[in-house]
Amino acid sequence: MFWIICAAMTAIVAIAIAAPLVRRRQAGEEPAAAYDLRIYRDQLREIERDLDRGLVEPAEAVRLRNEVGRKVLAADRALAREGAAGRAPGGPVAMLVLVLLLVGAVLLYQRIGAPKMPDEPLAQRIADANAFYANRPSQAEAEKVAPKPERPTPDAEYLALIDQLRATVAKNPDDQRGQELLAMHEERLGNLVAAKQAQARLIALKGDGAAADDHLRLAALTAEAAGGLITRDAETELNAALKLEPQNAQARYMAGLVQIQNGRPDRAFPIWAALLEEGHDAEPWAAPLRLAIGDLAWFAGRPNYVAPEGSPMPRPDDAAMAAAENMSPDERQKMIEGMVKGLEARLATQGGTPEEWARLISALVVLGQNDHAQDILGEARTRFAAIPEALDVVEAAGRKSGLK
Repeated sequence: MFWIICAAMTAIVAIAIAAPLVRRRQAGEEPAAAYDLRIYRDQLREIERDLDRGLVEPAEAVRLRNEVGRKVLAADRALAREGAAGRAPGGPVAMLVLVLLLVGAVLLYQRIGAPKMPDEPLAQRIADANAFYANRPSQAEAEKVAPKPERPTPDAEYLALIDQLRATVAKNPDDQRGQELLAMHEERLGNLVAAKQAQARLIALKGDGAAADDHLRLAALTAEAAGGLITRDAETELNAALKLEPQNAQARYMAGLVQIQNGRPDRAFPIWAALLEEGHDAEPWAAPLRLAIGDLAWFAGRPNYVAPEGSPMPRPDDAAMAAAENMSPDERQKMIEGMVKGLEARLATQGGTPEEWARLISALVVLGQNDHAQDILGEARTRFAAIPEALDVVEAAGRKSGLK
């Protein structure tokens, strides 16, 4: 049946292309340009007769001759073009090219296509996905081929401070705060392997006191160091975070990403669909998840799935903004600082979209709090490390504000 449908479609297309090429002018058929030319010449003769009988003025006769003369020249050129087209061997050559294309397409498909490949059963596809999952690259293998992330070039003073931090941590490797700062700043510089190592050391120092967010951050850094691939090392940390907080939304998002990367959309879909149903619209991964859920549902065998509507991004209070018009400059400044602090507190406790983090970074720079804005940018980079689309929004805000 497949070959019959393909042959029928090919024949229809070939006939549609070939029909104009094989059509020939019938014997005795007059070109349209020749008919027009004969009419214009009759009009010229009619003008001369009207002039002789005094029906038109000489000046009007000159104008009419010029107008009809232009039409005669145009008809002559059209007639010449039609004659050249009739003599050209375009039809036979074009037909030959069409036949060669059809034959070439069939030969090419037989060579590089798979006309005899049978349908792949679902069980076989699942087995292949499981095999890929079991044999995925190790962390070391993925790090070797992972591209280095692009980061703005830091100034010499900042690099000198980081060198001092590295030296201090090397002297005091058991200092938890030092390892935490080192992980944050190495990630900011794009040294993801070093950041991952510092975060792993921090978790080892904390022992059983390590929180789910600690393991989750290490999972994100490990995946980013591997070029976005969630390796076994990253999955181990992800599982540790889920064991401590089974309902952690970001950890569940990454758990779904594991299934997608390993060819199991049927397992990823219920995880991501549940996150959408719970309404985590303020999370940085909510936007890319919402964009991908339709295709994911289709691959998971749920083509009729309809995602729930998301809540709009919070906006400043209109009444507060109107009241600001009657405030003094100092009062207005205090109100703005209060709004910025409120936004920062909400993002720290509840999370938020990358656009909201970008808004906070820009607002802090406007308020002159560049150092604090730099710290917020570093925190946002850590939160969005495993989500390139969200990270781009934050990085753009940092560049626009002149941050490193």
